[in-house]
Amino acid sequence: MHTNIGKYDSFLSSLCEPSSSTWTEAQESALLEPYTYITAVPGKKVTDKFVEGFNLWLNVPQDKLSVIKRVVGLLHNVSLLVDDIEDDSELRRGIPVAHKIYGVPRTINTAKYVYFIAYQELSALRPTVRRRARASSAGPEIMLWDDNPATEKPDVPQRIISDHDLDLVMNGMSSIAIVARSPNVKTRIAELISLHHGQGLDILWRDTLRCPTEDEYVQMVKDKTGGLLRIAVKLMMAFATTHSNVQVSLMHDYVPLSDLIGIYYQIRDDYMNLQSDQYTVNKGFAEDLSEGKFSFPIVHGILEQPENQLLINVLQKRPKTPTLKHHAIEYLRDITKSFDYTLAVLTKLEQQARGELERLGGNPMLSALLDKLHVDA
Repeated sequence: MHTNIGKYDSFLSSLCEPSSSTWTEAQESALLEPYTYITAVPGKKVTDKFVEGFNLWLNVPQDKLSVIKRVVGLLHNVSLLVDDIEDDSELRRGIPVAHKIYGVPRTINTAKYVYFIAYQELSALRPTVRRRARASSAGPEIMLWDDNPATEKPDVPQRIISDHDLDLVMNGMSSIAIVARSPNVKTRIAELISLHHGQGLDILWRDTLRCPTEDEYVQMVKDKTGGLLRIAVKLMMAFATTHSNVQVSLMHDYVPLSDLIGIYYQIRDDYMNLQSDQYTVNKGFAEDLSEGKFSFPIVHGILEQPENQLLINVLQKRPKTPTLKHHAIEYLRDITKSFDYTLAVLTKLEQQARGELERLGGNPMLSALLDKLHVDA
């Protein structure tokens, strides 16, 4: 019983010794299993196509682009793990959601872990220009790295977002403000915080059964869906080899187009959730109604006839069977004409996105993406 107790005699000393990590590949694989489970089934790859499309303009070096795509992919997929828990979803990409298999605690821990992996991946994008070396009393010579922004060097083109601004990119400073930053300039809402602001409001409205205004809903979508796309675009702008000079880039700020595409995509997703047979296969029939979600067509339907409590009552019930769902969909289609309204909004947003594509010089890949997302009336 006491055969091993002697190893604790000098335990403190052992903790002071250099040690190699005892973390194994088997442990890593087990910890990531909820994540690898969901990523084993490919999604629509919209974010990949989005990044590749913007890269036609920005020409980010391939090594940097690969890291950016991986970071965005990590953040996107981990958000799905968390969203499915918060929405109590049943299906994702046509298979049971991860937390129904691995449990909520394990899935949450994996999601948090992958967030940190994404930040770790960003280290591959940081500048590695050696500035000077000096001796340290703590040990042998250590290296100091250049921490001055590229904008301060006369031989480096001033970018609208520099590669020294990675934290500012993740912290959400506007692209124009980054150029003009000073010690008194404060960063705006962090992009990752924006994601959680948006998701938080979505949940708050659902759980308190409060219908947002249409403007509130659009702002929520800009935070929630647009945040991830802004991270992608701003990281790409930081490493662009074309349109990187400030004077040129002020005419080529891609963030508003990114926001427009994000809002368009989410409103389209809301429409398809209630109207598409393919969405029924992948996520279940009219899953937004089962989740009690105030999606764009539902918000319009409630606000169009605020005296009628039908939709509010259906959302409160969070129906799992088709009967109530069919009735709510018929009401949205025939009484409030909410699907017609949603399609009209999508048409306007798509037209503006295509107009901005042309203003920025044209982009066949992003045009093709809009073609694929187009919904016929």
